[in-house]
Amino acid sequence: MTRDNEQSGPGSPPPFDLTVEPWLTVHLLRGEERELSLREVFAQAGTIARLSGDVPTQDFALLRLLLAVLHDALDGPADVEEWAELWEAESPFAAVPGYLDEHRSRFDLCHPATPFLQVAGLSNGKDEVLPLSRLVADVPNGDPFFTSRFPGVERLSFAEAARWLVHAHAYDTSGIKTGVLGDPLAKGGKAYAQGTAWAGALGGVAAEGASLKETLLLNLIAAEEYPPPGRAPDRPAWRREPDGPGEGDLRHRPTGLRDLYTWQSRRVRLQAGPDGVLGALLTYGDRLTPRNRMPLEPMTGWRRSRNQEKKHGEPLVYMPSEHDPERAAWRGLAALLESDSRPPETGARGEPAESLQPGLVHWLARLRNHGALPDEKMVRFRTYGTVYGTQQSVVDEIVADEVAVPLVLLGDSDRRLRTCAVDAVARADTAVTALGLLAHDLVLATVPNDKRRVRSNERTVAEISRDQARDRAYGELDGHFRTWLAAIRPGDDVQELSANWQATVRRELLRLATELLAAAGDRAWTGRTLERKEGGERWINSATAERRFHHSLAKALPHTRPAPTGAAAPDGPASPTSADRPERPR
Repeated sequence: MTRDNEQSGPGSPPPFDLTVEPWLTVHLLRGEERELSLREVFAQAGTIARLSGDVPTQDFALLRLLLAVLHDALDGPADVEEWAELWEAESPFAAVPGYLDEHRSRFDLCHPATPFLQVAGLSNGKDEVLPLSRLVADVPNGDPFFTSRFPGVERLSFAEAARWLVHAHAYDTSGIKTGVLGDPLAKGGKAYAQGTAWAGALGGVAAEGASLKETLLLNLIAAEEYPPPGRAPDRPAWRREPDGPGEGDLRHRPTGLRDLYTWQSRRVRLQAGPDGVLGALLTYGDRLTPRNRMPLEPMTGWRRSRNQEKKHGEPLVYMPSEHDPERAAWRGLAALLESDSRPPETGARGEPAESLQPGLVHWLARLRNHGALPDEKMVRFRTYGTVYGTQQSVVDEIVADEVAVPLVLLGDSDRRLRTCAVDAVARADTAVTALGLLAHDLVLATVPNDKRRVRSNERTVAEISRDQARDRAYGELDGHFRTWLAAIRPGDDVQELSANWQATVRRELLRLATELLAAAGDRAWTGRTLERKEGGERWINSATAERRFHHSLAKALPHTRPAPTGAAAPDGPASPTSADRPERPR
């Protein structure tokens, strides 16, 4: 491969052409893992199950890079009809090899003039090799004992460095970074906090099909769905003029999905040698605020932010809905399936919607409604996110989950099935809350005076017991719900579906309740008197706590058997009676 301005010498890195050199880690349908080049990934996409990067968020960043290549190579798709032709085509990516040949020089990781997604000559004015921990997200700064790379990253292969480079532009932390020459915002050799990279602000959502070929097509949104916001041509980073130090001219940008998916949130120069990458100079690049970016960013949900409305004096502000690491993806099904995709002028109660579903979900629903995809098709939604700590300067946790959803739940052919699925989550939430209250009440019946607090989070012992019970319940229901949801088919009876799910929830929670009651022992059976907030007293023991649980469970799961005859109201009697004194547990 010939390179402009070729530099040679004993310490110079060799060319590393990402179009032909293996660097993308993939999991094949037959179970193997391999590294493939850009050209090979598109040629073999039908035999690949999924991308398999070093961390889940790397998969999301690399998927968006591949989508930018595909959008630009195809210059489309323009609409649903054009997309449907690609879906049915035997070789939908036939335009990619020629495209990669045309832009091959911009895909050289070590090119002396235009290195891939880097700034040639980027310098802080010092002759030093900077640590690779600034580039690699699984090396937490300040916590070396919690990384598999202890004591540090001293060298990366060119392939691994390329993957982390793409990831840094998507998920790099905020905080103080190295100041570089030519950056007007750098002061005293430092670049001060400007926020995380773009994808770090998102609750990322991607659709996964039966192969990487299907995955790429499912996420390939037509231009009519997300039209470029202006007249400027939409181009990925490698078809723009190379960046220099500091922020570029961001007027009228991003110009569209191709620009957004390759957004240069950082300015980077890999410090490479003949055998790999030894260091990385990384600082701030192009800033992009997430406020009201719904018309441009399709791969995240959105939530209304009244704080941002007040701060900016705007009547309506939406921010990306970030993923909660403590909440499984299926528990957020309502936001995925039922919320609007665009902010309406008024909602059902005269107010704008509180949340907006990812534009990607709306796109898949359109494909279903136009007959481009069948009801029977199963789509796996994968979620990606990063939890940052200490003013967003470190990565605390990476969030990744998945939930398989029958396509019939997205379309308009049978809204009852979608309502049934969303209602199933809501009823599970209510039932799990009832179990948590049982655990809470059993502690109150046991501990004479539960005013002790846990210093780290100021929770009482009863509150801790409640949350632990809830966590275990969701863990027990997790697999059951995923199986139940994936089995939904067009024409299913919603009453039967609801009854089956509620029976499963009841069975699992009754089992857990039995364990809680047995563990509470004699002290909870004996019970004690509690003062009511509104005045007076009430008696609480394991019997009253159990009756309250059964009452709440019956209300949450109406398709299941009712609570035992004679069940008391949730609070139970105000003082102990013979009814509160069942046979002592053995």
